[in-house]
Amino acid sequence: MNRSLRKPAWTGTSPNKDRTDRIITRWLKRHLSRLGAEIHLDQLNSLVEDRDMLAENLENLIKKERLEGRQEGQDEARKEAARNLIRRTEMSDQVIAEIAGLAVEEVSQLRSEIRH
Repeated sequence: MNRSLRKPAWTGTSPNKDRTDRIITRWLKRHLSRLGAEIHLDQLNSLVEDRDMLAENLENLIKKERLEGRQEGQDEARKEAARNLIRRTEMSDQVIAEIAGLAVEEVSQLRSEIRH
């Protein structure tokens, strides 16, 4: 999935290209930092000069976000399995926790949510 970023049109002959590059680079660094991107933004000085590094870092961010999304989905599936076992069986929290792959405390919390 190694895609290279296309060179932006404003990097060509614009008399303000250096200023535009600095502004957009600064904005991008702030935005990615706010998103919690764990990428090496201190090395990013120019979108024009550092586009390969930026492409790699963005690719890594996308992979990280996908992995976190999968993990969240798996966690929710475990909780749903535990909820179903709580509703349909008389199993203890310990047994349900072992089957669903959750902590006993999580199963107890789910059980109390179901009761209310």
